[in-house]
Amino acid sequence: MGYVTSLFSRKVVAAAGDGVDAGAMLASVGLTSDAPCDAGQMVPAECYYDMLERIAEQVDVTELPLRTGASMRLDEYGALGLAFKAATTLRASYARVERYARLWTSVVEYELRPATGGTLFILHRAGERRLGMRLSNEATLASAVSLARQVCPVPLTPVEVLIRHPAPHGVAAHEEWFGCPVRFGADLDAILYADETLARPNILGDAGISQYLTTHLDAELSEITRQPPLVAQAKAAIAQALSEGAPKMPEIARGLGLSARSFHRRLSEHGMNFQSLTEETRRDLAEGLLREESHSLAEIAFLTGFSEQSAFTRAFKRWVGTTPATYRKEMTTR
Repeated sequence: MGYVTSLFSRKVVAAAGDGVDAGAMLASVGLTSDAPCDAGQMVPAECYYDMLERIAEQVDVTELPLRTGASMRLDEYGALGLAFKAATTLRASYARVERYARLWTSVVEYELRPATGGTLFILHRAGERRLGMRLSNEATLASAVSLARQVCPVPLTPVEVLIRHPAPHGVAAHEEWFGCPVRFGADLDAILYADETLARPNILGDAGISQYLTTHLDAELSEITRQPPLVAQAKAAIAQALSEGAPKMPEIARGLGLSARSFHRRLSEHGMNFQSLTEETRRDLAEGLLREESHSLAEIAFLTGFSEQSAFTRAFKRWVGTTPATYRKEMTTR
């Protein structure tokens, strides 16, 4: 299960205003309205998307992502927000996000990529492009621009904003807020910046403070990405068993020297269950095999525990939002 920072949940509910029951909305993702904002507190991504869709049933959400993004403040992001602020240039600030985003989300990756006309700051988020995810992507792009404006010494305007999903009923508010063309139905979710914009010194940039903060962030990142030994061992056992079909929990537990009951309890202590761990292992294994070209798609389907390639294709599209063939093509052309 993927997670996102609770900061976005609180901000989007506040941006929705009196049209929604704030307490009930926050409770739906496990938050209380009287607790302080904590960017380090996570909520399940699917619950966050569900909440966005419930809000959309009650109010017009066309401009909701823009209001949410505009309300974001660097000081609310803890050490990462300070590191963004202390970086010497906007490019360096976005490089911090590219490297350390795992501190506030497990479902989004960011990439700085050279492009015609400048550099793209790209948002990668896999999965079905349901309404909740679409709204979340727009809010994330808006927040990326809002945070950049907080460190830029002059008014900041991107060259263009790209959004993969179709446009809402009107885009005038988006183009007014971003200050540039916003192209829906694009191939990427991204912001295009002129290179001179990214090279501009930040208002409070300080190389020494930046170095200190990134050392702290490296330690935080190392801590959260280190998998518990049991989880790593279980994933290895599941991966080895997949070619024989869907693995059974008692068999994996026995191979680890545990009873099925103890195995279930210990996974629960890490916020996991056997089904989600098997799904995660299948996805990780599939993505790794697709990055190589030594296995056909049919072989990868077999190695990840699917009896038919069509079933593998459906599952992979559910995980990543694209087919295995398209994913392999994208990976090999990077």
